[in-house]
Amino acid sequence: MKTVQLKKHKNTDWKYLSEKIDLIAPLVLVFGNRYLLEDKSIFEEIRTIFKNGHIVFGSACGDISSESIDDETITITAIEFEKSSFVIKTSNVLSEDSDAKIDSFSVGKELISQLPKEGLKHVFVLSEGSFINGSQLTRGMNAATDNNLLITGALCGDDARFEKTISSYNENPKPGEMVAIGLYGETLEVTFSINGGWTPFGPERVVTKSKGNILYELDNLPALDLYKKYLGEKSKELPGAALLYPLNVKSEDGTNTIVRSILNIDEEENSMILAGDIVEDTKVQLMMTNVDNIVNAAEKAAINALEFRKKKPELAILVSCIGRKLVLDQRVEEEVEEVMEVVGDTATVTGLYSYGEIAPFIGENSCQLHNQTMTVTLISE
Repeated sequence: MKTVQLKKHKNTDWKYLSEKIDLIAPLVLVFGNRYLLEDKSIFEEIRTIFKNGHIVFGSACGDISSESIDDETITITAIEFEKSSFVIKTSNVLSEDSDAKIDSFSVGKELISQLPKEGLKHVFVLSEGSFINGSQLTRGMNAATDNNLLITGALCGDDARFEKTISSYNENPKPGEMVAIGLYGETLEVTFSINGGWTPFGPERVVTKSKGNILYELDNLPALDLYKKYLGEKSKELPGAALLYPLNVKSEDGTNTIVRSILNIDEEENSMILAGDIVEDTKVQLMMTNVDNIVNAAEKAAINALEFRKKKPELAILVSCIGRKLVLDQRVEEEVEEVMEVVGDTATVTGLYSYGEIAPFIGENSCQLHNQTMTVTLISE
């Protein structure tokens, strides 16, 4: 595997972060600030650097490279596989009928079903992150693989603006786009891990009224009123403050818990809009964290991803959450530095801060939508 990495700030030229080498038909991952990716010349600009590249774009809440984490930049990571191959498929959830309801389950199933199944080892997905139901999306993707294929990825981001996200394959980035990258090859080794570092607090409450990803009532009381009561003065900073206090949701069978970010609030309905589905009769608790817990969790994710590998990783794709970034603030680079220290210098590091992380629970095959986690995907040939 050969890699090349470049970075660009606003109104500057591309800067090579690695040795400049020629690559043959590489996979070119482009993560960056949504405003910069909306430049109408961005695709052609990158096409001139990688004439035969397969260029995949994804807007981010911060792009990750082997050198740094930045907000108002674009990072390119170009990968030439020497023993493996890849296939890229796309779909778009926006229809001409603006009132048509998005069937996130069908979108996920159709996207993955496009990939040839023979020899498929791993899929990395970049999903639009503004209006997709990530829980249904991952269920659909699992349905296309009989829950028997490792899928990791991200819901694209837009900093803390939550206005729109964009992505694409071999064209200028656009809203509503879904991209699936299928990796193939007998010698390909892909491992992953995921960790959060958030701690539940306060009483456990039962979801007594919900619909899809909208939470209306906890213990038969208006959910938003209860949430504001816990936040106290910080409730004045909603919805932004909600990213610092997500919900811990127990799975229906009680074996796992999943963290759900609160993306928005509805004062009229006294409800909260979550990043994924929340099912009635499940139990939830508020969560909180601090910088040290988040950094330690990132380190654990890297250790777990390395644990059962046969070869040293050559590529590390990191997907972390906007909520973690807000907590880390000026110390945001620390969690990535911990991962890099564990993974070692054989791996090129790339990735993004997202609106949701796609990965299975550790020890399982079927992928889930997570929030507030660090997901580490390690790849070698």
